[in-house]
Amino acid sequence: MEFGWTPHRFAGGALALDVANSVVLRDDPLRRADRFSVKQQLDAFPEAAGRFCAERALFGSLAPPKDENIDALLALREAIDGYFRERAGGSEPPAALLADLLEAAALAFRRSEPSSLAAATARSALRLLSDDAARKLKICGHCGWLFLDRSRNRSRTWCDMAVCGNRTKASRHYRRKKEASR
Repeated sequence: MEFGWTPHRFAGGALALDVANSVVLRDDPLRRADRFSVKQQLDAFPEAAGRFCAERALFGSLAPPKDENIDALLALREAIDGYFRERAGGSEPPAALLADLLEAAALAFRRSEPSSLAAATARSALRLLSDDAARKLKICGHCGWLFLDRSRNRSRTWCDMAVCGNRTKASRHYRRKKEASR
């Protein structure tokens, strides 16, 4: 299957969320796909992030992770997802999830160059710990990705209206037409 890093893949609004969203359909074991499990996709991510990520001006050009640092990046990704998914759900995450996130960020800083994907992701995650960011954090009603709702009235439901919003609306329309024809 052909895959490319498109603007939709960077709908999270923050590098840390875009990295966490590299696992597609996380809650569906039969359809789950880890986009970082293929080395070429992982290596292409930093360059694409430099073009499409909302925070691209903050981190500049990023280097792909070195083989010895991939485990640290993946641990950081899972800690980001665990902590911020809980926070987006409306509850204060357990202290252990915050500790996991901080430990993973510290490891990424220790093991990686400042211009690495892991270090930039750790900086992005730490910025998201503010209360302002927490109020904007949501989970897409279609794909389950994490995203920052920067709309004026914080009414966004989908990470990307052009993809998830359209799919949801088309599915709803199809079901209504099908029920009406019965």
